[in-house]
Amino acid sequence: MAKILIAEDEPDIRDLVKFTLSYAGHEVVAVGNGAEAVEAARIEQPDLILMDVRMPRMTGYEACAAMKADPLTSDIPVVFLSAKGQEAEIQTGLEMGAAEYLLKPFAPMELSQRVNELLQKFGKL
Repeated sequence: MAKILIAEDEPDIRDLVKFTLSYAGHEVVAVGNGAEAVEAARIEQPDLILMDVRMPRMTGYEACAAMKADPLTSDIPVVFLSAKGQEAEIQTGLEMGAAEYLLKPFAPMELSQRVNELLQKFGKL
């Protein structure tokens, strides 16, 4: 299957997403903040990045912008996972280069299905 990077500062959510996607057969790398996500993306070269918006050290928006500015990571699709569903938040995420914006909470099966759809869309499956 695919290699997926998860950047989420809440350990319970990070563990749930990691478990869900690992169970679906994906290789999952998980980090706890935006700065770690930028570094891990360069090293791991994942097929897809799932990232929270509000994180310490570097927000998801800042991390996404840094990844899109780096030739090593600019082509990796970034998907924001956030409880912040206001139109302005979603628009900001898309302007930073995100491919998609998924709202929390989500059912594990729903997340797994959506991730597979995105991987197919970007030719990663």
